[in-house]
Amino acid sequence: MSAGFEFLAEASRDAEEATIYYEGCVTGLGARLELERVCTAIIRHPLLWRERPGGYRRVNIPGFPYYVAYIIRDARIVVTAVGHGSRHPDYWKQRKG
Repeated sequence: MSAGFEFLAEASRDAEEATIYYEGCVTGLGARLELERVCTAIIRHPLLWRERPGGYRRVNIPGFPYYVAYIIRDARIVVTAVGHGSRHPDYWKQRKG
């Protein structure tokens, strides 16, 4: 990735939990979340996704009900959550990057 790109510890746990869940459903499905691909797109084009109220941006993960939420702080991109689109949508918004 990039030196200016990081995951909050909570966001890393979100990603791990989602991967473990899908891997438990079907072997290999957890790898199909393609988080690395989504994060690479964010690094390449961080302003492509609109800024939402609260100052974060959100990228949906294709084929899954998850998204990557991130903020831009100076020269850093900080992933604040890997969230499920239907579960408690605001649970992570108090996280600071």
